[in-house]
Amino acid sequence: MTEFQKYIQRYLDLIPTENWLEEMKKTGKKTASLYSFLAEEQSNFAYEEGKWTLKELLQHLIDAERIFAYRALRFARNDQTELAGWDEETYAKHYFSSERSLQSLTDEFETVRKSSCLLFDNLNEIQLSKTGVANGNEISVETIGKLIVGHTIRHLNIIEERYLSKF
Repeated sequence: MTEFQKYIQRYLDLIPTENWLEEMKKTGKKTASLYSFLAEEQSNFAYEEGKWTLKELLQHLIDAERIFAYRALRFARNDQTELAGWDEETYAKHYFSSERSLQSLTDEFETVRKSSCLLFDNLNEIQLSKTGVANGNEISVETIGKLIVGHTIRHLNIIEERYLSKF
C-alpha cells in the first residue's frame, strides 16, 4: 500500500457504514446542526494558538469539498487531465472567515454539501469507477466521494474532542 493509499484509508476507515452516500447526507446534517448551536463568539474560538478557529475549520471543509467534487466531476466525465494539488494552509491564510457571519458559512456549507450529494447520487457505476490523477496520485470518483465523507467525520471528531470540550 502506498503512502497515498494509507493517507486516504485513514479517512475511509471512519465511515461507519457501507452506504457512503447516505453517510454524506448524514454528516452534512450533523455538521450544519453542530454549527447552528454555536454562538458567533464561540465560532471564533481556536483550542490552541496557531490552530484554526471553528469558522476557519468550516471554511476548510467547504473548500476541500469543492475541490474534491470538482475532481470527481472531471474524472466522471472522463477528463484525463492531471489535476494539481492544493495547500490547505495557504488557503487558510486567505479565508478571512472572521469577517463573515457564522450563518453565512453554515449556509455555504449546506449548499456545497447539497450540490455534492446531487452530484454523487446521480453518477452511475461506470462513472463512479472512473479514475484520474490529482496531485500525482490516481484516485477513483467513488473514492473521492468517500473521502469527502471521511474528511468531514475526521473534522467533526476534532471539533468534539478539542473544541466543544472547552465550552
